[in-house]
Amino acid sequence: MSQKKKSKPANKHLSSAYDRSTSRSKMVHGTPVTNAWEFSKHLIPPITSNTTFRLGSLDRGAKGFLQFGSEELSRDPSHEPILIYDRLDEPNTLLLEEHLAQLEGSESAVTFGSGMGAISSSLLSVMKSGQRVIAHRNLYGCTYSLLADWLPRFGIQSTFIDVNSREHRQLLHDPNVRVLYFECVSNPSLDLADLPAIMSEVKKINKTRSESDRIITIVDNTFATPWGLRPIEWGIDIVIHSLTKNIGGFGTEMGGAAMSKKTFERGLKLARKDFGAILNPKSAWGITVHGIPTLALRFEKQQTNAMAVAKFLERHPKVEKVTYPGLKNYSHAKLAKRVLRTPEGKFAPGTMISFTVKGNLEKCRRFVDHIAKNSYSITLAVSLGLTKTLIEVPGYMTHAAIPKDKQSESGIDPRLIRLSLGIEDSKDLIADLDAAFRAL
Repeated sequence: MSQKKKSKPANKHLSSAYDRSTSRSKMVHGTPVTNAWEFSKHLIPPITSNTTFRLGSLDRGAKGFLQFGSEELSRDPSHEPILIYDRLDEPNTLLLEEHLAQLEGSESAVTFGSGMGAISSSLLSVMKSGQRVIAHRNLYGCTYSLLADWLPRFGIQSTFIDVNSREHRQLLHDPNVRVLYFECVSNPSLDLADLPAIMSEVKKINKTRSESDRIITIVDNTFATPWGLRPIEWGIDIVIHSLTKNIGGFGTEMGGAAMSKKTFERGLKLARKDFGAILNPKSAWGITVHGIPTLALRFEKQQTNAMAVAKFLERHPKVEKVTYPGLKNYSHAKLAKRVLRTPEGKFAPGTMISFTVKGNLEKCRRFVDHIAKNSYSITLAVSLGLTKTLIEVPGYMTHAAIPKDKQSESGIDPRLIRLSLGIEDSKDLIADLDAAFRAL
């Protein structure tokens, strides 16, 4: 493996072709040139398996550590990465990070071993004791636990609000508030954050604060994916994805990522180094080679399935409520049409549905158990965004870490069922759901 600096494409025509290419093609091919790794003779980048890299000289090793730890040097996109140790940087992850930054439209991307690794590292890289997090009341269970149970041990308090409520957002004026955190499309209730209104208010507050005290906005965009929403276009500081979900897409690789301006890159990498939330090179390779190139195709099929299933559920007499951003009765329908857009400008309501079955919790249990035991096309399992359709009950599974009273406050009905659509034939999905309803 060569680490020779290659700051410009050898072929200027290639660079021009890249500039005029669509987002869809860029997802398949990535950037036309990279400083991360010279593999021009390969159609597909090889998988690396080194934990430690040969340096050649003491000066080179010293330069590498200085480069990694220096704020100014780390901001220079043209510098040659000096590979030292996997926990610092590694070829496959560097390639993936370049591809993710391109996909998200960010200056930088830093990968982690999981989505939670990306969330915890992002928060701790910008916060200190005595500061506060304002977070949306509806969050993934482990994120809630991190904010409510773990960060207070380090003197960081969290307050949970409805981020779409202008009255609630008045809490942002507290000078101790350092981070505003929310999910663009919340898990599992599918609330859509009003990005234009939220960012307008944050920008006004930040005009009155110094750079060191400004509110930093961090969002989880896993549900919408970069194909359906790019929060950085709305002014968000750090965008987080669980690469395990939609971007990875196949349920074979675990990972996370934080996309941002270069300003945050050094802090994120130092946090990753010291906390140890490192992405496996094999997983980085799989997401680069299989996940990102197929994202648009998978997302479009999953979305088509989601619309068909949502309309079926909406009409079914045994369904009390169904929530899907593509339905006309969706509570944030107008906002969804504005912000949930592909790079091609098409409406992108997503791949997730939440619904409740009429009746008590026992009927919900019977419905889901019938799916688990009898369905061919729908699997009772956690996770989401995969090629296979998955069903779960958040209050008893993914969000069990949230106390029952807090679940109620955040709008999580114990009967709420979350459905993540895969790429199966929608007729099979509807048939399996219908059979479960008939069994009630």
